[in-house]
Amino acid sequence: MPLSLLPRLRLPVGAALVYACLAPLVYAPAEADTPGPATDRALQSQLEELVNAPGGPPGVITVLQRGNSRRVIRAGVADLDTGRPTEPTDHMRIASTAKAFSGAVALRLVDRGALRLEDTIGRRLPALPRAWHAVTLRQLLTHTSGLPDYSRSEEFLSILRADPHHHFDSRRLLDFVAGEPLLFPPGSRYQYSNSDNIAVALMAEAATGKRYEELLRWLVHRPLGLRDTSLPQGFEMPEPYMHGYDVPVQPPAAPEDVSELIGASGVWASGGIISTPRDMTRFIRGYAGGALISRATLREQRRWVDGASEPAGPGTNKAGAAIFRYTTRCGVVLGHTGNTPGYTQLIAATPDGERSLTFSLTTQVNEATKPQLLERLREIEENFVCALLRN
Repeated sequence: MPLSLLPRLRLPVGAALVYACLAPLVYAPAEADTPGPATDRALQSQLEELVNAPGGPPGVITVLQRGNSRRVIRAGVADLDTGRPTEPTDHMRIASTAKAFSGAVALRLVDRGALRLEDTIGRRLPALPRAWHAVTLRQLLTHTSGLPDYSRSEEFLSILRADPHHHFDSRRLLDFVAGEPLLFPPGSRYQYSNSDNIAVALMAEAATGKRYEELLRWLVHRPLGLRDTSLPQGFEMPEPYMHGYDVPVQPPAAPEDVSELIGASGVWASGGIISTPRDMTRFIRGYAGGALISRATLREQRRWVDGASEPAGPGTNKAGAAIFRYTTRCGVVLGHTGNTPGYTQLIAATPDGERSLTFSLTTQVNEATKPQLLERLREIEENFVCALLRN
């Protein structure tokens, strides 16, 4: 799950829980998918360093795309049992990068007049606690709402400890913190919360009378040609998939397959989506590039505030409406990160959507559990951004 701010918990199998319509964008193969130039060899060497680092991922795959030209650089394997390499068509849990999808749904509804960024919880979701009623859609999307994080609730966590496959009512996840006040006055500061994007999805449903999953298909998946992206409720992974592992930092403990440790119902719009590197490339190019929304809404989305994604992305981070700005030594990309048991993700693209990067690891890396590895990961991600941006 994208519960990256939570402490490491011991679950029954010993894993970590840190819990306008467009033609499809082209995803054409480059002349070669294997490293050839010296730059690609250097980048692959860095991926191999990650794979071999203490607590590092058994597999990592990156997709760099400029226009229709694609480069795939990878190291390690998708499955330790078979030794099969990772592929751009492999399924994976995308963790908190799913928050960008809920942002895409909400902002498309803003463009259509079904929602406004200044709509409040009180107007759209009056059954939620009165203390939350002044919170706006804009504040939910920028993590400045002050909503308490349901994924930190001891009741929620105790249910998950007892049964990692427990089926939650996704639309009642906020009930776990319904008795709690806001953490701070809305709009006064930034604090990443998994509750925010649950509320975003509920507001979208309230405004349209349609289920969030249906809104995803019509407003995001179909316009961008996402054929292998879904929001399930259970724990099963579709074939083929990259196996996600809990990799101990200290030997001799062996990596443990946690691909199907937990179900998606407990994270839903906050992090339950399953996708592939190919689809994530299509998504971030359209989303970060503004292909889904009007220029006016795009300007609102890119009102930056101080705040970092979880885990932090490369360079200096700023938060927008369900998107982050990563300012690196080589330039700016926009995107999102995520982490969940078995997986760590970065998706990013230039503001015009012409150049993009997806960066997927088959283990969870965050500040709480592997701070040194995260520091190195961010350095390598920045090197990949530089390779993407250089002519």
